[in-house]
Amino acid sequence: MQSPTLDFNRLEVLSLLGRGAKGVVFLVKDKEDDKQLALKVILREAIEKKKKATKKDEYRRVSFEQEVLSRFDHPLFPSLHGVISTDKVIGYAIDYCPGKNLNSLRIMQSESMFSDEIIRFYAAELVLAFEYLHNQGIVYRDLKPDNVMIQDNGHLMLVDFDLSTNLPPRTPSPSPSTETTPSPGRRKKRLFRFASFCSSGISSEEESNSMRLSSSSSTLAVSDSSGEKSNSFVGTEEYVAPEVITGGGHDFAVDWWSLGVVLYEMLYGTTPFRGSNRKETFFRILSKPPNLVGETTSLRDLIRRLLEKDPSRRISVEEIKGHEFFRGVDWEKVLLVSRPPYIPALDDGGDQGKDGNTKMDVENIVQEIFAARDEREKQKDDNSNADMKIKGGEWVKGLNNNNDLESDNNFLVF
Repeated sequence: MQSPTLDFNRLEVLSLLGRGAKGVVFLVKDKEDDKQLALKVILREAIEKKKKATKKDEYRRVSFEQEVLSRFDHPLFPSLHGVISTDKVIGYAIDYCPGKNLNSLRIMQSESMFSDEIIRFYAAELVLAFEYLHNQGIVYRDLKPDNVMIQDNGHLMLVDFDLSTNLPPRTPSPSPSTETTPSPGRRKKRLFRFASFCSSGISSEEESNSMRLSSSSSTLAVSDSSGEKSNSFVGTEEYVAPEVITGGGHDFAVDWWSLGVVLYEMLYGTTPFRGSNRKETFFRILSKPPNLVGETTSLRDLIRRLLEKDPSRRISVEEIKGHEFFRGVDWEKVLLVSRPPYIPALDDGGDQGKDGNTKMDVENIVQEIFAARDEREKQKDDNSNADMKIKGGEWVKGLNNNNDLESDNNFLVF
């Protein structure tokens, strides 16, 4: 499927939303459709540098992400509105989500934690999102609250697919047994509770720190009951599955592990295996059980089964949907809920200035950001090793001033 082409002259740049080692994201308005979009822009020079360093075709990965976006036809995933290509940058535009992300929403809650009922709604949408992805043969591999956006209607949207990969589509297992299948009456009751979230008073605020892994992207075909596996060492440090760390190959089960970490974080306000450094974090992921303090509940049981270290014993999507925690949920109607827990306020895109911005503004900003990132990388070379290298990057907290390029070094990639 051919992606539509966008022209800078058609776009009005409203603000700078975020920046990191993978690219720079701008809030733009399509002047023809009068629609706000999120425009991700990558410097061509940076792609060429990485291509020479890794001997891999980085353009292929960018093209893969665009191809994946063009395939989506689901309310929990963004639509690809077009691609931009100049002699200096390449990029693409997707739906803009004014509600920020799940992490910014969580840290505004009491003690930075969600209630079980709110967790149930967001967890149900993430289960449906992964079920859709896996049935298309896509392993996401980078679930974390920062990548789960809140749409203007309050429903979730999963973004950022540059670490995703293709595997043969999963073969659905038999439906959950009748013992765990909710009755019609209970389903109706749970849907009513979902609809009652409109008065929950949830609001959003700032991003928090995160770390991200990426290394060589080679794949190894290993036959098993779910098809081929990948040997890529990718993911996000505190959310990465044990089988990714050990390098024995991984498949769709890594996404269910990451869901367990996210649900734990929503319940307790922190991730379950975080150590004082990367080595300690990986050690805990490989050897320590999650500390599920508190009374025994169906949510804690679900988290425990998602955080099963052996991927062959980890809970499957059919078992998840039939789990006691989701008793009463009508899976066919989750996406139809009209009042999710949080509905973001209307967003006019901030103060974009009298004259807006131009194509050259975007290109110059991207060049400056990548140049600053390269300088930070050079300063860190003495502490790097041959296997994994920390690369500087950052998240910009709601910047509207495109000249403010000061780094806060929160968003790290290695």
